[in-house]
Amino acid sequence: MSKKDLKIPPRGLLVTGLIYSPEVEISTIKENLELEFGPIMFEAGPVAFTWTKYYEKEMGQGLLRHFIAFDSLVPQDTLAQIKLQAMKLEEQWTKDGNRRVNIDPGILTAERLVLATTKNFTHRIYLGSGIYGDLTLIFYKGRFSFLDWTYPDYKSKFALGFLNEARKRYLAMIKKKRG
Repeated sequence: MSKKDLKIPPRGLLVTGLIYSPEVEISTIKENLELEFGPIMFEAGPVAFTWTKYYEKEMGQGLLRHFIAFDSLVPQDTLAQIKLQAMKLEEQWTKDGNRRVNIDPGILTAERLVLATTKNFTHRIYLGSGIYGDLTLIFYKGRFSFLDWTYPDYKSKFALGFLNEARKRYLAMIKKKRG
């Protein structure tokens, strides 16, 4: 096989999961995200973040969960760069060394959702610059399927409703681009 036979995969839909303190206005977060990543196509939330207490020590109590899909398709190999941009954005809402906003970007394709993380684990693939790709969900037999490591909030009806709608819009964008 020659290099000319290699195929670049289609672009993916940029999505972000936000966990944030109620002391930060969601409108401010969204404005900054749009400046960095472009217009928001649609969103879901906020809802109370009750799936784990993992973030409370750093971010406080009463945390909120929000999902955003951007109106742009991005090369799948840019996820590490996007995570670094998101981490830089988080810095503006850091107080006394603690984040008040957690931005988790991911790339949604027809087949999967891959989130970016700085934490290594057995199922994560190193993408470069200290960032790993976490295969969070796969789309199989007409629905999103969980994996042993899928985060509890990504198994929720709230998240799946958002992701199913995002996938539907993504497929329409891809079809329009081809047509």
